Formats: sequence, C-alpha cells, structure tokens
Amino acid sequence: MQNRLKKSYRILFFYFSFFLTSLFIAGQKVIRPVPFTSVKFTDIFWAVRLKTHAHTTLATCIAQLRDSTSRISNFEKAVGLKSGEFQGTFFDDSDVYKAMEGMAYSLQNNPNPGIEGILDEWVNLIAKAQQKDGYLNTFFTLPHKRDFWDDHGRWTDFGRHEMYCGGHMIEAAVAYYNATGKKTFLEVAVKFANHLDATFGPGKRYWVPGHQEIELALVKLYNVTNEKRYLNLSGWLLEERGKGYKLGPMWLSSDLSQKNCQNEFPVATLSNIEGHAVRAMYMFTGMADVSAAYEDTIYRAALNRLWDDVVHRNMYITGGIGSSNTNEGFIEDYDLPNKTAYCETCASVGMVFWNNRMNLLTGDAKYANVMERSMYNAVLAGVSLSGDRFFYINPLESDGNHHRQRWYGTACCPSNISRFLPSVGNYVYMVGKNDLFINLYAASEATVHLKGIKMAVSQKTSYPWDGDITIKIDPQSDVYANIKLRIPDWCKTYTVKLNGVKLAQKKIDAGYLVLSKKWAKGDVISLMLNMPVEVVAADSRVKANVGKRAIQRGPIVYSLEKADNKNVDLYALRLTSKNNFTVVEGKGILDGIKLLQTNTGADKITFIPYYAWDNREPGKMLVWVNYKK
Repeated sequence: MQNRLKKSYRILFFYFSFFLTSLFIAGQKVIRPVPFTSVKFTDIFWAVRLKTHAHTTLATCIAQLRDSTSRISNFEKAVGLKSGEFQGTFFDDSDVYKAMEGMAYSLQNNPNPGIEGILDEWVNLIAKAQQKDGYLNTFFTLPHKRDFWDDHGRWTDFGRHEMYCGGHMIEAAVAYYNATGKKTFLEVAVKFANHLDATFGPGKRYWVPGHQEIELALVKLYNVTNEKRYLNLSGWLLEERGKGYKLGPMWLSSDLSQKNCQNEFPVATLSNIEGHAVRAMYMFTGMADVSAAYEDTIYRAALNRLWDDVVHRNMYITGGIGSSNTNEGFIEDYDLPNKTAYCETCASVGMVFWNNRMNLLTGDAKYANVMERSMYNAVLAGVSLSGDRFFYINPLESDGNHHRQRWYGTACCPSNISRFLPSVGNYVYMVGKNDLFINLYAASEATVHLKGIKMAVSQKTSYPWDGDITIKIDPQSDVYANIKLRIPDWCKTYTVKLNGVKLAQKKIDAGYLVLSKKWAKGDVISLMLNMPVEVVAADSRVKANVGKRAIQRGPIVYSLEKADNKNVDLYALRLTSKNNFTVVEGKGILDGIKLLQTNTGADKITFIPYYAWDNREPGKMLVWVNYKK
C-alpha cells in the first residue's frame, strides 16, 4: 500500500511540475526547424543521393516488402484477402511503416502518382486490419507459430515490440497526412493512440516499451493534432521506466532485459549509456521532444550527462555508436574495436535524430557537429552508391568478407535509410525568435520565415568537398536579425565576408558565427572554411587505435580499400608525419567524389570516403592506419 502511494505521489508530482512549468513559460518553442519541404538541394552531393533514393531505394524497399517477403501479405491476410498464418518476425510491421514514411517524404519533393497509389493501397489495408478498439499488430491478430518464448496474446510481454511497431505507424501516418492531406492513415494513428491512452496510464495498466520509439511518435501526433493526451502519455511512458516493472516470457528470459532497454533507473537520473544503441537513441530523442513540448528542463541534465558519455567515450570517429554485437550496443567506455564494430545503421540515424533535437533545444552547435559527423559518415555508409544495397553492421575494418546486402531478415536498417534520406533537408536550417541558424552547408535554395518576414536563402558551394560557401539573403522586406553560421569543430581557421567586405572582428556564440544587421534583398555572405587533410589520433584510452591514425578532410572520414591499393599490404602500411596528401577526382562509380592520395616509399596509396566503401570488388578495408611520427 505504501509503495502504491509513493508511485501515485510521483505521478502526481510529474504532471503537476509539467503544469506549473507550462504556466510560466511562453507558448512557442524558442527554436523551430525549417521543414525539408522548404529546402531544395541543387548540389552534386545530396541532390544526387535524393534522386537515387526516389528512383532506386524506394523501388527496392517496395519490391522487398510486397513481392519478396511476407510483410505486406501479413496485412492482406489480416483483412481476409489471403489465408494463412503470420509469416516473419513479430516486429515486421514496423518495416512497412518506415518505408511508407520514406515514400511519403519523397512525395513532398518528388510527386509520383505511382508511389502515391501504392501508399493509398497500403493505407487501405492497414485501416482494414485495425481492430475495432484501435489495436493494430498483424503478429497478434493473425494465427502464428509459437516460438521459444511462447505468448499469451497482445499486451502480455514488454519484449514484443507492440508499441515500437505502433510508433512507426504513427510517424508514417503523420508523414502521409503532411504529404497528401489525406486523413485516413492519420485517423488510424489517432484510433491506435486513443486505444493506448484508454489502456495505459495513471490508474490504468503499467507498461514499459521493450523497444523505445512510441515516445517520440506520440509527440509527433500531438504536434499535428494538438491533443495533449498524447503528449502526456509519452511523458508517462518515460516516467514508468526504472521502477522495476517486468512482464512477459520474452522480457523475463534475459537478465539483460532491463539494462538493454535502459530500464534499470528512472530516465531523469541517467548518467552513463548502457544497453541497446537504437533503443537509447530513440528514448533520448523522445526525452528531448517531451522537454521541448512542455518547454521545461525536466530531462535536460540527464540528456547532457548522457551526451557527454556517448560522444566523448563511446562514439567512433564516423559518428557511429554501439560497439558490441552481443547487445547491439554499449559495453564499457572506450571499448571501440574496429573489425568487430557493430555500429548499426539505425543507431547512426538515431544519433542524427537525437543531436538534431538537442540542437533545437539549446541552439548549441556542438550537437550539429555530431549530427553532421554521423550523417556524412555512419548513416551514408548504410546504403550503396547505387541505392539498392545496404549495411546493417558498419565495421571500421574488414578482411574483405563484409558486404552490403539487398535486404535482411531483420530489415530495420534499409527501411530506416529509406525514410531518413528524403527528409535530410530538415537539418539545414533552424529559426529562432530573432535568429536564422545555418547548420549544414549544401548548394540549395530555401524559403524561411524570420520575424514574420518571408526570406529566400540560397547557398552556392561544393561542400563537403571544399569549404567555400556563398549565401545569398533575399527577405521580402528589410529585417533586423541574427544569422548564425555554424563553424564546424573540424575547422581551425576561416574567413568571412559580408557584401564583399572581410570582417575582422567575429562574434562567436555556442559555436556559431553571429552576423547581426538589417538584412536587405541581395545581401551576400561569403564563408571560407579552411579544409586541410587532418591526421587524427584517437583518445589514448581506446586500445584498438594505439599507434594508429585516421584521415579526415572536412566532415568526411576516409578509409583505405584494397580496390585502390592492390599491391599494398594495408595492415603493414605505415603513415608518418612526413606524408603529404593530394586531393584527386574519383572515377567510375566514384565520379564526383574527392579522393586523397599520398606516397609511402615507392607506393602511391589512395583513400576513399568511408561511406563509399564496398561499392566495387570485394577487398580489405580499414579506417585506422598504422602511424609513426
């Protein structure tokens, strides 16, 4: 009885604190993103990748989901179009939803009646598969083979990913509604969220999602519906963690279940990263989203502590995270092996999500620096240059036996890539009360609204291959504001000109160069980021990299691949402080990509961007190279 009272008091305090905070803080977020629909890439980097995504990656995902696997047929069985039991893994519905989210995002910048028709067909299937009470999960609504853990139906096991699948469904429904204005899928999401709210919460059933995702999805649904019950439910689910709750044979089958999904301690008390990397990233993103929505600091201290632990002690140079294959996540600080690195692609996508949210919360460029690192290296490595093959695991060294695949039995990474790429424009700009933040540099055209004034912003640059950026500002009417240019952490020297005049004095605020003036049509900013080749040493506590160095230029981490260095023993190769590097143009499938070359004795060796490896013939690869001063 006493424990129940303590839990009740804690729940009441949680909501009371949110209520009080909302009374004292103004109604709008201080910083908001500029949506990708307002950004059009015109460069040879992102524009090419987005074209490949629209024409190849989506087609690959659709064919796998509909024709080569049982994922769509499970929905067809659920509505009576086919007979038979559930086929596949209990979380397979989520792959359909993530691909649908990517299809919806692609439609917004690449209208395609064929893709929209497929989406409409799948939405109709999903709507018909939903139960009358709002429940939706084909694993539990179809007969299925009993597995090792057995089960007793829906909502009987934390480990069965029901809310995880539902969260991805909600995200897809919001994306589809934003892309088409059609409400059918959004109504499915609302009905499911209402089912959750009727089933779980204070005075109802307890629950701890075994794979976090629903938390950030409910905030997205709240943002589009303004129904605060969904935001409150997200906050309640976060607060349920760390109370020792256990439920279900799958959950109880492992002593690691609590640690693996960050459920050993209340989330506001967390300091050290543990467990499954993707689950952690989604949860931290949800915590940041809840903090932003309530405009308070309830999770800020924990998020700061966790960020320091992840970035400074558990992140690879590529921005990848999660070194161990035993738990697809974290084991101990500075444990960063190269050949056995797990670095799941989904975890890298999650790093972008989390760091983007932290950037929006704080206006601090350090989060955008990590976001960029993960995006250009760890995330992009997850999909081939041709757009039709994928990595699930991303080692930083290979004997030549690790290759991209067209699909996976657990296909979370291909479907995650398919939803990430078309939304990459989300991360270029942010707008504050009096500030325009420029986070990513890419040749592009955008429309933003600053202080109620519509403003066209264009960038001309070959970034990430060089650091010269020309930014043209065209407001509809003159407006006094701050334009904040992120100075990347890899950049040691730079110059900036305003309308052709070099600025001698520079104001830096939280990693941003701040330019304050009354902006008028035709104003031009010229930013020149020095981009030399850097020979990077790891922290001395990373045992795997003692006596080694990595090569980086700008935001791009480079690697050696046997395809370019056929007569060189990569493992015996040794760089020294005397090595000078030359930037050269790639050829063939590497056309448009900058490579690096240097001489070691009689041999000329070539480095390619890490994200571009395993796109040619099989062979060895390594990022960290032997080094001697």
